[in-house]
Amino acid sequence: MTDICWDLLIRNAKVFDGSGTAPVIQDLAVRAGRVAARGQGLPEAAAKEVVDATGQWLLPGMLDIHTHLDLEVDVEPGLPEVVRHGTTTVIAGNCSLGTCFGTQETDGQEPIVDCFTRVENIPKPVLRKCAEAMTWRTTGEYMDHFNHIALGPNFATFVPHSMLRIEVMGLEASVSRAPTEQELQAMEALLEQAMQQGYLGLSTDGLPFHYLSNDPNTEKRIPTQFASFSELKRLLRIVRRYDRVWQTTPIIENRLLGLFYFTLTSGRLFGKTLKTSALSAMEMAVAPKSGGVFLKLARLLNTRLFKGDIHFQALGTNFRVWSDGIVSPLFEELKSCAKLIAREYDDVEGRLRILNDPEWVELFRQEWMHGRTGGDFASWKTRNGMPDSLVIRDGAMLIFDGAPVAEWDGESMATIMSRVQRYKQGDASAARSDAEREAFDVMPAQLRDDADFMLHMLRTYDRHFRFYADIGNVGNKATLDYLLDEGSLPGFNDSGAHITNMAFFDANLHSLKLARDRDDNTVARMVQRLTQEPAKRFGLDVGSLDIGAQADMVLINPAAMDGWEPDKTRKLIHREIFNHDQMVNRPEGIVDAVWINGVKAWDGCEFTLSLGRERLGRALRAA
Repeated sequence: MTDICWDLLIRNAKVFDGSGTAPVIQDLAVRAGRVAARGQGLPEAAAKEVVDATGQWLLPGMLDIHTHLDLEVDVEPGLPEVVRHGTTTVIAGNCSLGTCFGTQETDGQEPIVDCFTRVENIPKPVLRKCAEAMTWRTTGEYMDHFNHIALGPNFATFVPHSMLRIEVMGLEASVSRAPTEQELQAMEALLEQAMQQGYLGLSTDGLPFHYLSNDPNTEKRIPTQFASFSELKRLLRIVRRYDRVWQTTPIIENRLLGLFYFTLTSGRLFGKTLKTSALSAMEMAVAPKSGGVFLKLARLLNTRLFKGDIHFQALGTNFRVWSDGIVSPLFEELKSCAKLIAREYDDVEGRLRILNDPEWVELFRQEWMHGRTGGDFASWKTRNGMPDSLVIRDGAMLIFDGAPVAEWDGESMATIMSRVQRYKQGDASAARSDAEREAFDVMPAQLRDDADFMLHMLRTYDRHFRFYADIGNVGNKATLDYLLDEGSLPGFNDSGAHITNMAFFDANLHSLKLARDRDDNTVARMVQRLTQEPAKRFGLDVGSLDIGAQADMVLINPAAMDGWEPDKTRKLIHREIFNHDQMVNRPEGIVDAVWINGVKAWDGCEFTLSLGRERLGRALRAA
């Protein structure tokens, strides 16, 4: 009789091992949280548990390389919305924001609240609830505290530059003056220490619509954007020395300057190649060629001429973003809208005063209609895919999903406005119901354009109407090509951020679906791009099914991908941990099982008792 030597045996699976090679039908055995054996005909009698995986894919647990789950992990460390999608490793501390220095609260300032609220569209009560769980004060204490919580997926993090500046300078000084030489040296020392502790690198941010939410700084951007090129170069010299990663976003308001900053990856120009992970590669709805420009830039900088190593993060699904009134990452780019968003969530009267200010209305109309009037250079650039602004303002592209009149849901604002105009011109039949008629009656007699329509909606309903726009990867026509491009890396998912605006927890799964629609070799390459490739880039010992590897594994039913449309599985639910609604995405039947460190966390229908109660994953330190 064979002695039991394995905790788990998975039989007859189609194994995509993350190496990019063609799949094989194999058995895989696990012992003590590690892959113990792979092959064909492994003896069932040697295992405590046997799983028949005939017709299913077995692959390494996937990585989510762009999250803001550093907020959620300490209030719900199992991170269930991640795990149900087959993600077993998450990377946090992105976009210059993070929690590795604790709350950093001093003199009435709340940096976690002030920095995250508008950048990541997370309500202040949710952020304060997250901050209450933060007990550490240093980067070392932060990494160590993961040993004492019931961590679900593995967790790795960057040093966030905005928080680094706040730690040394204080919040107010970090956005009002340049650092002293002593302060620069202090930042360098803290970053050096964090590199020794295993942090992935440094994250910065250059997007022009990332504002603070604290008075009197609501018109100021987050601290990283006040840093000089010289400051960044000094800090990144440390990241280079440790062969770690610079994560960043583009400076889009000055595109030549943004391109210049990306040259920091160059070993030819700066002495040693700097691994760089930047946003983002996708087909933008109003600027379809912009993502391709970034990929061409990556190909140029990664040549022997520049000796760079840059990739642009790609989203594996359509970029659908919801808005609650004007509260959305979509609209911070417009100064008029940013002024509204800066008001506290419950300050209805404050927003209404702004909405009725003639000067503000004039600015709003100018920004809303900019590049859309048809008779100027800005409109010519828009028509040719080179708009001055990426904000979706075309009423035909703004779709109600939570409208004040229920029958509007699924219809565009342009469609509703057209009916209003007919109704106001005397066509009573344009109103299809009493509810619609009541809504039409209170609208202005003259609706010139969708700017007037939006103004009325905001004045009448404030935040209490909901709509979405697809701002990128519309119809997923080019998504797979972006995901497979050598200048990209899948993973611009923003998991844990914009909690009422977007939900891309499923983007890795949809990447696999797109690959499956082509062939098995493409699936093998996609698995590699979601597992071993990012693990190697960030220096993490995960993403493999090699003998001895940590048994982070996902069992997938590929047939369940047939007919799955991510837009139909995204929904807004109430999450008790936040006492707030959140967008999630919960496709059914695709992920049959998830193991982390050899322990089953998801069984295809529900979470096991282990998730959120036992420490399954670990804090990953860059090698």
